[in-house]
Amino acid sequence: MEKRHVEFSPPDITNLEMEEVGKALSSGWITTGPRTKLLERRLEAFIETGDVMIDCTEDKNIERYSNHVVCLNSATAAEELNLRLWGIREGDEVIVPAYTYTASASAAIHCGAKVVFVDIQKDGSDDSHMPEMDYQKVEDAITDKTKAIVTVDYGGIVCDYEKLFGIVERKRNLFQPLNECETPLDELSSQIQHAIGRVAVIADSAHSLGASRIVNGEKKYCGKIADFTSFSFHAVKNFTTAEGGASTWLPIPGVADTRIYQTYQLLSLHGQSKDALAKSKIGMWEYDIIGPWYKCNMTDIMAAIGLVQLDRYPSLLERRKEIIERYDSVCDELKLRHLIHHTSVMDSSNHLYTIRIPGITVEERNDMIEEMAERGVSTNVHYKPLPMMTAYKEMTKNESYDNSYEYYHNLITLPLHTKLTDDDVTYVIQVLKEVVKKHLS
Repeated sequence: MEKRHVEFSPPDITNLEMEEVGKALSSGWITTGPRTKLLERRLEAFIETGDVMIDCTEDKNIERYSNHVVCLNSATAAEELNLRLWGIREGDEVIVPAYTYTASASAAIHCGAKVVFVDIQKDGSDDSHMPEMDYQKVEDAITDKTKAIVTVDYGGIVCDYEKLFGIVERKRNLFQPLNECETPLDELSSQIQHAIGRVAVIADSAHSLGASRIVNGEKKYCGKIADFTSFSFHAVKNFTTAEGGASTWLPIPGVADTRIYQTYQLLSLHGQSKDALAKSKIGMWEYDIIGPWYKCNMTDIMAAIGLVQLDRYPSLLERRKEIIERYDSVCDELKLRHLIHHTSVMDSSNHLYTIRIPGITVEERNDMIEEMAERGVSTNVHYKPLPMMTAYKEMTKNESYDNSYEYYHNLITLPLHTKLTDDDVTYVIQVLKEVVKKHLS
């Protein structure tokens, strides 16, 4: 077969996105403005219903879908603001899976919390094979200092939230809500913590826009499952705004969504009481600084890309599913353990396709990656467990994460994106077969 060049994860950008960006550039609004606000409403409608075609410019839908999603400049910012709104501070503990990307943990560290890493289930979960946390270890790790559990919907596969909510309910008696309030933000965080009354489940759904799971007998999309959720719109994600992300949350008893939304706006724009769009109105130049906060708002240029991406998103998800079905077939033939993206209770967003090669060492895995690259197929590894990373070694030196290390050492991530042609997929499969048979023969 003639050699091809197959990239790992290029963005799928068309003339439609370029045209919308051009319109944004010529509109006079290139920072946070009307396109960002429209994208927030459309994302809320999609997260609630799974439908990208709802007209969010109609008055009734403007009202219905406003103040539920906040678009930001990254998923890391979204997760950090989720934690800050919840009230994470120095002395708190946040449980994080050992098998994840650094942002899942670093956001909590930015807030002053101690990260408590938890190992995954051996060989991943039984139903999806994803590196899902060991829920017994999660339960054992909860103390009276625990304020949040960060879950990771790895590869677009949704965690078992029913188990997680069962755990935090059983541990409700240990939860110590925030009572010492020095600022208005503290007061809001305290109100939210008292209203929920248990450890918060905070989803890192960077991979999982559009994924769903049956929870308590009802189909729910990511963003409507955990207490707080963060999404990534980075260039390598299924849905992109080049960089970018979003926060969303479940309704909180006694706390208006408008108040929560406004607090996110303050946190993301220096604590400034009005954004540029509000200040542009006649006589509305004056503003206040409520707190010395952060700068992580989304721009209308980014939102312009996202609006078109959302139009295209159902077809992008379907194409990814088609590629996964072909990969599943060959991996089953080769007896390779792989992610299972669709089960009777869960539908993934089809973000990553990882395989694990039986009986090989880390060195052999790395050789296989190089051999595939030499034949033009770019692959990757998702992820090297955080306790193996320099930034986290010291804080985890007395702990063991054997399941995470074992899961990582023979894992390869295959290219999965909507720029792949059928011929590209055929070529990846052929190269994979040859390389695997060489190393397992």
